[in-house]
Amino acid sequence: MNIAVCVKQIPDPAEPGALNPDHTLKREGKLILDESDSYGVEMALQLCDKAGGGEVTLISMAPNGTTDGLRTALAMGAAKAVLVSDPALAGAGALDTAKVLAAAIKRTEFDLVLAATESSDGYTGTVPEQIAEVLGLPSIGFAKSVTIDGTTVKVERQTEAGYDEVESPLPAVVSVTAGVVEPRYPSFKGIMAAKSKPVDNVTVADLGIDGGIVGWAGAGQEIVDVVAAEERQAGEVISDDELEGQGFAKIVSFLENLKVI
Repeated sequence: MNIAVCVKQIPDPAEPGALNPDHTLKREGKLILDESDSYGVEMALQLCDKAGGGEVTLISMAPNGTTDGLRTALAMGAAKAVLVSDPALAGAGALDTAKVLAAAIKRTEFDLVLAATESSDGYTGTVPEQIAEVLGLPSIGFAKSVTIDGTTVKVERQTEAGYDEVESPLPAVVSVTAGVVEPRYPSFKGIMAAKSKPVDNVTVADLGIDGGIVGWAGAGQEIVDVVAAEERQAGEVISDDELEGQGFAKIVSFLENLKVI
């Protein structure tokens, strides 16, 4: 069982975020593994163990050849990684990202592709499905449980009312929700071993992608301004005692003005 896991390296959420002059998020310096992706890595490792063998390959896109976050996932037990790093990808949107990751995935041998439902710094929630479309593979989202039965992947898909039981032939793309498994902590042995695990650094040209149609060049959009969200205003407290038991009438009137009722 060979599994490709899409992982994102992001600025540490514990640090204050900063923007570039073009209003994009600064991604200079050390980047960490997105916590949401650690669930996909752990799920892949467990599936390989249950299958009795195989490898987990990480697929990532990050600036400046950054591998800090990848090394964390390699320390967890992933075997190797493919990192796409190219200045042409600055400003890349969700679809560009999906095309690049799909091309990188094609460089590996895989039976299954796992990804998080969405990244912690983007929240588009569209990239896994776009990857599946580019690869021409079936896609299952919001997985809370993943098992492999021969050449079939079986998923319990999270819904508002519970979960759906979904099956798909392999290969397929599955996005997992946070909490699907409990990610392991990298051991000291794993951390040391991760330093020598291979990371294949590639550019968009290596993937056969024209650098002139990705990133800002192909985004078809521009961030013209970034404005801080308005501070939440203090609410109004309605005291039933002060209104002699008629507080409900004021609440009803308030909701009517909002056209809620």
